[in-house]
Amino acid sequence: MKSELHVPSDLKFLSIVENWLLGCLEIQFKESIDWSRQSSRLRLALVEAYSNVVRHAHRDQPSLPVLIRLEFKDRDIALEIWDRGDGFDLSNYFPPSPTDKQEGGYGWLIMNRLMDKVEYKLQVDGYNCLKLEVTLPDSA
Repeated sequence: MKSELHVPSDLKFLSIVENWLLGCLEIQFKESIDWSRQSSRLRLALVEAYSNVVRHAHRDQPSLPVLIRLEFKDRDIALEIWDRGDGFDLSNYFPPSPTDKQEGGYGWLIMNRLMDKVEYKLQVDGYNCLKLEVTLPDSA
């Protein structure tokens, strides 16, 4: 199953993004997964990715839409978040240290802990793509 959502770059639409994801998961997996654990994990990763696009990539261009794609293959889930911002240079990223008490910079760390694979492609046909992948365990 594949689904995609075009949504404005505005945090007011965050509940629509979350409900879209949860609705797609429910249709795909019905009763076969532990909703409390798996949906929270996927929602958190998507919320982090979407809010980063809104707050950073599209900060000066709120009229730009965010494209979110979701694909299921058996128990494999691929989630892509596309934006038209300047992009994020991963070579300048250093995970925050818990002792630094820093306010930002945790998103990349969180997404990498929650997902099996996190990939970022800078400027593909004028877009940036963050791809999050996870395989749900059989006893999910």
